[in-house]
Amino acid sequence: MTLRLFLTILSLAALAAPVVFAAPALAHPHVWVAAREEILFDSNGDIAAIRHIWTFDEMYSAFAVQGLGKDGQPPTREELAPLAKTNVESLADFQYFTAAKTGPKYHEFGTPTDYSLEADASKIVTLRFTLPLKTPVTSKKPFTFIVYDPTYFVDIELDKQMPVVLKNAPAGCSMSTIKPEPLSASETSKLSESFFSGLSPGSDFGIKLATRTLVVCP
Repeated sequence: MTLRLFLTILSLAALAAPVVFAAPALAHPHVWVAAREEILFDSNGDIAAIRHIWTFDEMYSAFAVQGLGKDGQPPTREELAPLAKTNVESLADFQYFTAAKTGPKYHEFGTPTDYSLEADASKIVTLRFTLPLKTPVTSKKPFTFIVYDPTYFVDIELDKQMPVVLKNAPAGCSMSTIKPEPLSASETSKLSESFFSGLSPGSDFGIKLATRTLVVCP
């Protein structure tokens, strides 16, 4: 396995224990993401896709761009294209870190499109990809979605300035974010590397710390 593949988002999640990061006292998370989300509406006013824009922390970014770029310059989108492809393809195993539902019904997603990975002047990398719903969802009923890593290896927080944008939404649509309840003292005391290593497949700890977004249209 190459270093670059090892450092893709989901390879990191799958191989958490051997990776050494400058992490806080708690073992998890190891990767931090500031997320901006765009809800894309189609010509019928239905919700058709979620556009993810994820900016990674300095440590992950430094590994992602290692060996790329010329004369000290940030790597180009073309140089980062293979890593972008691997990241997005790997995300499929984790439902793209995205859950969306109307009422009790969860929606299925199709194959991501127009994905890219870019590095800014400070070599901080941002992953962009559009995640289409398999079937567009009516906007006339409240629509909720969450972006999170079930294992909490990757900490995904919505951007504080512009967390969610509604694109081409019908008049009167609005969105709000709902922060999670703080963990109890007993839950917090359990957070160690051994706790996360012992989680069974299918465990969904990360949802406890995820911010929900609610979209409502008239």
